[in-house]
Amino acid sequence: MGASSGMGREVARILAEKGWRLGIAARREEMLQSLQAQYPQSIEYQVIDIEQENAPELLLSLIDKIGGMDLYFHGSGVGWHNEELDPSVELKTCAVNTTGFTRMVTAAWNYFKEKGGGHIAVISSIAGTKGLGPAPSYSATKSFDNTYIQALSQLSRKSKLGIRFTDIRPGFVDTPLLDTSKHHYPMLMKQDKVAKRIVSAIEHKKRVAVIDWRYRILVFYWRLIPNRIWEKIKL
Repeated sequence: MGASSGMGREVARILAEKGWRLGIAARREEMLQSLQAQYPQSIEYQVIDIEQENAPELLLSLIDKIGGMDLYFHGSGVGWHNEELDPSVELKTCAVNTTGFTRMVTAAWNYFKEKGGGHIAVISSIAGTKGLGPAPSYSATKSFDNTYIQALSQLSRKSKLGIRFTDIRPGFVDTPLLDTSKHHYPMLMKQDKVAKRIVSAIEHKKRVAVIDWRYRILVFYWRLIPNRIWEKIKL
């Protein structure tokens, strides 16, 4: 899900190269068609807008096209700097990163529950570790994603459903999501290298994968900072 650009597209390309049978989805049909054209024997596509209520039905249609699903990979997400707190930006971020996220992850959950197990992997972000003043809704929604996947993992174990989870938390990646012309992003990572590490985390079924080692150290120290100090830091 989210294969039209950015990390979702790059991960899909790598999996296709590895011989996976893929169903790819996003809003922009021309981008899905161009990726399918590169791997016509491996890829089927379906136009899906995760903000729409019919998205789960369309996902099931795509699953039928490829003959079943073992892995659901959720790469859809949006985020912007919004220090002006434009409500339209905040609400759009919530619509995609929380409502749309929940809509699709629960659809995958219900499919795997009926099937008897499966693997759900999502791209969240290290931004979910703490509230980030320049991007309030983005950091808040990513925190939601982290917590939601944790809750489902616990629920799956409790109910013995056999559904595994991988929460992938990259740092700053040079994708169209980041406007590098207007903002400086430290420790910016290349998309292709991050995608390879994401695929490795999926193949090894890691529960949580922070990418890369520099961000693992950063997140460790972020968690140690008391809120009263964190809220005085200028990011």
